[in-house]
Amino acid sequence: MLGRLPLPERRFVADALRTETVGGVLLLAAAVAALIWSNTGHHSYEAASDFHFGPAALGLHLSVAHWAADGLLAVFFFVAGVELKRELVVGELRSPAAAVLPVVAALCGMVVPAVVYAITASAGGGSLKGWAVPTATDIAFALAVLAVIGTALPSALRAFLLTLAVVDDLFAILIIAVFFTSHIDYGALLGAFAGLALFWVLLRREVHGWYVYVPLALVIWALMYNSGIHATIAGVAMGLMLRCTPRPGEEQAPGEHIEHLVRPLSAGVAVPLFAVFSAGVAVSGGALADVFHKPETLGVVLGLVVGKPLGVFGGTWLAARFTRAELNADLRWPDVLAVATLGGIGFTVSLLIAELAFTGPPLADESKSAVLLGSLFSAVLAATLLKLRNNTYRALTEDENRDSDGDGIPDVYEEDQPAYHLRMAEILERQAAEHRRLAQLGRDAGGPDAT
Repeated sequence: MLGRLPLPERRFVADALRTETVGGVLLLAAAVAALIWSNTGHHSYEAASDFHFGPAALGLHLSVAHWAADGLLAVFFFVAGVELKRELVVGELRSPAAAVLPVVAALCGMVVPAVVYAITASAGGGSLKGWAVPTATDIAFALAVLAVIGTALPSALRAFLLTLAVVDDLFAILIIAVFFTSHIDYGALLGAFAGLALFWVLLRREVHGWYVYVPLALVIWALMYNSGIHATIAGVAMGLMLRCTPRPGEEQAPGEHIEHLVRPLSAGVAVPLFAVFSAGVAVSGGALADVFHKPETLGVVLGLVVGKPLGVFGGTWLAARFTRAELNADLRWPDVLAVATLGGIGFTVSLLIAELAFTGPPLADESKSAVLLGSLFSAVLAATLLKLRNNTYRALTEDENRDSDGDGIPDVYEEDQPAYHLRMAEILERQAAEHRRLAQLGRDAGGPDAT
């Protein structure tokens, strides 16, 4: 899993990282804007968040904050579903042997924070409702920190974080569906399933046209919302149905094409707007101090800052120790620990789960403050660890990117090809001939070593 990636996969990972970096910056800007707005104009922020609109007859007369969490965030989960499908069919998860390490790491990275939260909350006599809050990783923020601080990271280590985050998203979705569904309207749920079945049939019959799929997706989303199951599940389900393997004659599979079109909407609109109406919590010295005095909020912080790194690192070590998965010989365990620490950045999905777990004040806002603090501490700690290891990463990356024959393909992908060595022999012979010519010119000019 942590070996050198095939060149096409490496290029895909690099493109995804560039996109997620932009998304992470936008998400950070939205969170800062929400904090400033909510603390300088609290009444206007609350009025905007609580403003209701939508067709009441369809059960969709929702607040702006509700539309952001249940509506816009469905776009984010749709993209996550496409990413997961791609990993399952053509990415790192297509092989059970390769999938063992990120799957075990992701599972342990969710179980350990939940245990840390439960122990902390129980010891302080707090509520266990928030056990799932520190279990999620924010892929946009984590990859943004990784790209900004770890400028010379090997592509395989980046791919590990990307795959880990995708698997993490899948389990977070399952947690939302299983543990945060209070009631179910089976009629609406059957309608949503019927819509998904129609969506699948249209895809298999290769029916084209956004005017077919967008209205159908909206109907499926509305039915899923009214069923009582979190509406973002509809986005994941539709994303998983898209075909991500190109057929002969196709430059790009439909899933990758649609993801390419929808991702800017997700990273540039949906997720930042969700952050604006979810991250607006009161920030003061007393409020921040309360985070460390209440067992629930302290459990969230410790779950993100301590539980996540221990879980991801421990899961990776267990998989490497007791399965056939191996750590690349060029990497060291401190490198994995630095990336595991990034898992404690649990912004988007953690805020969503906090809203579902704690529905009333004061824990609703305090749990969000705990998510923000825990994510901040994890980002600073991970950035420090990455910076310490960056020189090692730089040396590895320079070796991985070396293209001595100038054909646009790094040498490491051609070292087993005779043609590559013949090209290198010609290049070196030309260089040797040029050096001999220069040496002869020096002798003819009567240079100091002419004798």
